[in-house]
Amino acid sequence: MRFLYGRWDQQRERQEQLLKDLFKLFRQLLAKTAGDVEQALEWLDKIAERYGIWGEDLDLEKFKKLLEKDGEIAKDAKTGRVQLTPKGEKSLRHEALTEIFHNLDRGGLGEHRSRATGPGVERLPEVRPYAFGDDLFSISATDSLNNAVRRSMSAGEDEISVTEEDLAVYETEYSTGCATALLVDCSHSMVLYGEDRMTPARKVAMGLVELIQTRYPKDKLIVIAFGDDAVEVPLKEVPYLSYGPYHTNTKAALEMARKQLLRVRSPNRQIFLITDGKPTVLDEDGRRMLDSGPWLNPRIVNRTLEEGAQCRRKNIPITTFMVTDDPVLVKFVEDLTEINHGRAYYTGLGKLGQFLLVDYVRNRRRSVR
Repeated sequence: MRFLYGRWDQQRERQEQLLKDLFKLFRQLLAKTAGDVEQALEWLDKIAERYGIWGEDLDLEKFKKLLEKDGEIAKDAKTGRVQLTPKGEKSLRHEALTEIFHNLDRGGLGEHRSRATGPGVERLPEVRPYAFGDDLFSISATDSLNNAVRRSMSAGEDEISVTEEDLAVYETEYSTGCATALLVDCSHSMVLYGEDRMTPARKVAMGLVELIQTRYPKDKLIVIAFGDDAVEVPLKEVPYLSYGPYHTNTKAALEMARKQLLRVRSPNRQIFLITDGKPTVLDEDGRRMLDSGPWLNPRIVNRTLEEGAQCRRKNIPITTFMVTDDPVLVKFVEDLTEINHGRAYYTGLGKLGQFLLVDYVRNRRRSVR
């Protein structure tokens, strides 16, 4: 193989790095605008103008052409609006997943594997003596030969031979299939009080979709957005999740998740609930009750907690991620967690993705002997 070397072009390197940074910034703006390409480009143009990024070689129109050439955006034939392509949607999900895992603290949150070990599909570094029925692919050749040498030397034998008692096998961990329902609160409170909670929730949803589709393709993921009502969101539509002038119908979301999960044949089922507010909506007997007062409405809360108990009876744990530490919400979540035997985290916005994705990987692992 022959290589042709030329003079190092530092200007070209800077230009390539600038493009990489612009692509990354564009995707971050897309995550903020719920996939609105034209809004993201408008914001990008203002940022570039303010900081003097555009020049003779690169401006907004040239950047748009680069995105189109790369297949990330395209003009809709019907509306004439520029929108994301499937490739652009995947790039956005990948960016969200990369950002979440890149921010994991070294030596901090991890996969938390169980101490128990047994037959499975993921090889661990530890070894143990071979037992009848162990798969041949799990045999550690190096450890087996070392055992044979030590045994032969201690016995004073001139030749080295490997017997069954010398064989050592790697421990393996069994990773199970899992069906997950991700419930995302899209009520108006997700953007009130000067704090954008919707963008982190959207990024987490995109990251979880990408994680499952790339690493656990046999797992099932159901995404449900809830406000006044609960609606299942197709996975390809997750980048466009947004808030609305809605209340919080937590019961409807839990009920839909339970029913959808029970249709899936899987050894494990779980619900992840992202919310910033107490339940304020109840649909019962064809009538709707709304109560957005400062305190918990006993009837709405009790019906929601009953749904949590229903999930427990069907072995569906609920893990709640609170993106605010409002005392009224905390009280409701504490009761829901207790009645469902689930888990709850107050993560804050910066740690939401790390907690949820790590918890997903950890929960789907099971080790058996």
